[in-house]
Amino acid sequence: MFARTIEEAELAAALAQWRAEGWALLPRVASEETLAELRRRADDVVAGRSGIEGLFFQPDSPTGRYEDLVFGHGYEGPDRAYRKIEKLERDPAFRAWLENPVFERIVKDVTGPSVSLYRSTIFWKAARVGSDLPYHQDGGKFWGLDRDPAIQIWTALDDAPVDAGCLVVLPGSHLPGLATPLGGIVPADKVAAAGAAARERAVPVAAGDVLLLHNYLWHRSGPNRTDQPRRGFTTAYLRGDTRCRRKKRAPRVFLPLFGG
Repeated sequence: MFARTIEEAELAAALAQWRAEGWALLPRVASEETLAELRRRADDVVAGRSGIEGLFFQPDSPTGRYEDLVFGHGYEGPDRAYRKIEKLERDPAFRAWLENPVFERIVKDVTGPSVSLYRSTIFWKAARVGSDLPYHQDGGKFWGLDRDPAIQIWTALDDAPVDAGCLVVLPGSHLPGLATPLGGIVPADKVAAAGAAARERAVPVAAGDVLLLHNYLWHRSGPNRTDQPRRGFTTAYLRGDTRCRRKKRAPRVFLPLFGG
């Protein structure tokens, strides 16, 4: 499953950086065999031949503008560029990866022994496509939880250079908490006031690299201007006692992980 042995000292250093800066990189985690299987399953999902029911699809914006994204359409066939595919824990290959022993060591250092799943998602920027995602935070009232997710782990399924729309982070932006109570997109005036343009850092990665992300970290990504897809598989992990607060529908029940 892994490209190399990852020692405790490397994990400790990555977690220390994650706590201080809101992000950290672990290079060369997934093996070539694992990446090939995850890519194959991703292609099967988009082609409609996965055999998995209940996946969530969001087509990409036809204009490349985040503001022009269309919601609620779901799967529109194999010839569509999809921005986001959720509920991939229903696929055995993705489920095995998000529960791998290295991730278990990382997540339990943050959450304690009880862990559950908020979401497992591919963010997909098709070749020469991909909407321009502005600075945002993955937490707040919009997420409908009694506490925000503890940590996200992002796995590069493909190389993600700057031109392919790699993640851009604002180190340390998680420390003050949420920019707005609702969470999500960070208002433009707050981005300007924070001097984000001068402080941000692009994080190009190679296939198999893994990023640890704090849910309050301000992060964004640009369009894919290359001839190759840019796919990142991200899992948001919860403390096991996290509860859903939504009222309009029945509250969600979160899947226990790592044998919990």
